[in-house]
Amino acid sequence: MAGGGGFTSMTSAKTEKEAPKLGIGMLGYAFMGKAHTNAWKKIPYMMYPPPAVPELTAICGRNKEAVTAAAQRYSYKKAYTDWRDLIADDEVQIFDNGGTNNIHAEPSIAAAKAGKHIFCEKPLSRSPEESKAMLDAVEIAGIKHMVGYNYRFLPAIRLARELIESGKLGRIFHYRASYLQEWVLPAYNMPMTWRLDKNVAGSGGVLGDLGAHIIDLGRFLVGEVDSVSAMTRTFVQERPTGDGSLATVECPDAFVATVGFDNGAIGTLEATRFAAGRKNYEVLEINGENGSIVFDLERLNELGVYWFGEEPKETQGFKNVLVSEPYHPWWSNWWPQGHVIGWEHTFVHEFTHLLDCIVNDKDVAPYGATFLDGYRTDCICAAILESSATQRHIDVQY
Repeated sequence: MAGGGGFTSMTSAKTEKEAPKLGIGMLGYAFMGKAHTNAWKKIPYMMYPPPAVPELTAICGRNKEAVTAAAQRYSYKKAYTDWRDLIADDEVQIFDNGGTNNIHAEPSIAAAKAGKHIFCEKPLSRSPEESKAMLDAVEIAGIKHMVGYNYRFLPAIRLARELIESGKLGRIFHYRASYLQEWVLPAYNMPMTWRLDKNVAGSGGVLGDLGAHIIDLGRFLVGEVDSVSAMTRTFVQERPTGDGSLATVECPDAFVATVGFDNGAIGTLEATRFAAGRKNYEVLEINGENGSIVFDLERLNELGVYWFGEEPKETQGFKNVLVSEPYHPWWSNWWPQGHVIGWEHTFVHEFTHLLDCIVNDKDVAPYGATFLDGYRTDCICAAILESSATQRHIDVQY
């Protein structure tokens, strides 16, 4: 496929008739369960010929009635209420962990010990300690593993990486990124949810929910982060629960940070869920010696580019590139130019990459985020929390 960072084995892959079938075991049936299932189902006929054909073997959730309904809706063959039964199922070859953050570690470690390949949603876990245990487990097991940093699989983001890898931008000076949402507004009426619960989401709060995405993209596009200086805020300290009581919010609602990269670049990061008017506003800008790149998730088929000194000064400025040409990453699998794709397609690309790595014994890295990437991002999140708590500049420890 054109666009060197895309899925490259399509023309040489086995036909659908010859492609192996791999059983999918899904933990979770809500937001991520829906998004993941949608992607697994699209692969055989859109990423054609597929490296493997996913079979929706089993889905798991705590509520028997709800998970049974989800199995029927999504066409999974089986429904479980205990993830241990899902992992013990011999028909499951890939464990897709779309559960809440507090059930990332234990089920994934058990799946690794059972020899299942693993896809786990981000953040990898609630702390670097949990993430390191998960990383150790998959490395000992020798299975393929991926973390759900799906924005790596946007055509515009992959094109940005290709431009940077080619040396076109030259030396990178700056990375600045924001991820802004408004879903906890009105500020004092939003009830307690798991994403605001330290025990479930982890102590990072918005860091693991939104910040982790822009940290991962910084690592993916620019390089490894080696130091941070940060500030966090919890704007609303208590929230109502279903029984009428108040629960204490112990994780941050927002953060800002400056970061240093080991290649000399510097960056700024910001994330909040208190930005009125911002729905899913993830924006990033990269400045190099020869030009700049700008990306906005709410306009995910576009990439802003500027090449320093390449045009007469009267016409110099950012160009808006519609990333939908057949030679752009993954586009030969989709529609004619200008017929844009959406957020859900990132999972199709991501899972196809994982299947290709499993069937053809390829490395998930560097294009996919492995558990090592997940662990390192969690270490950066922990350093940001430490910097805020101590009011000090912190060197990131891996």
